[in-house]
Amino acid sequence: MTAIQDTGRDAILRGSGKAESAAVCILETHATTVQDHVRGLIRMVQVAPSMTLLDVTLRGVSPGLYNVTVRATGDISDGAASTGGIWDLLQAKQAAPPRPAKGIFGTIEVSQSGLGSVFLDKPIQIWELIGRSIVVSRKQDNFDREDPDTLVGVIARSAGVWDNDKTVCSCSGKTVWEERKEQAAKGML
Repeated sequence: MTAIQDTGRDAILRGSGKAESAAVCILETHATTVQDHVRGLIRMVQVAPSMTLLDVTLRGVSPGLYNVTVRATGDISDGAASTGGIWDLLQAKQAAPPRPAKGIFGTIEVSQSGLGSVFLDKPIQIWELIGRSIVVSRKQDNFDREDPDTLVGVIARSAGVWDNDKTVCSCSGKTVWEERKEQAAKGML
């Protein structure tokens, strides 16, 4: 995708493959001092039996390096503090030999402009993620609900193979290209 964008053309990660193979997570802050709570988006597409591509985009957060982790639960009622531990961390540590936890996705660098984006690939399946939450934060735990730079969202199933070729959602009626232009104008991309 980056190679396509480097040519000056637009690129969008869309559901591809079989049905039930795509997911999305809208990232929001729970800080009460922030007007625009939506600060990011993660699109996920399973491209092989155990390989999922992730397109992570952040905007309006402080510059720095952020951890992207999948949490044990989808409870975001108290922000990141209610999401539980990192998914699969205990099992990964107890495995013989120890292995990386499925829930540690990696990091994203946010520039001075408050924008960050990264493409990641993980050896997981979409069905394992649905209903869990994602936390994007400079911290790994001990989260502060009022930290405007700690973002959370619940992973939801998304349209798969061209399942949504005309509109993004029934409420807006926008195509994915219209949505992309609107988000780019807001500085999201």
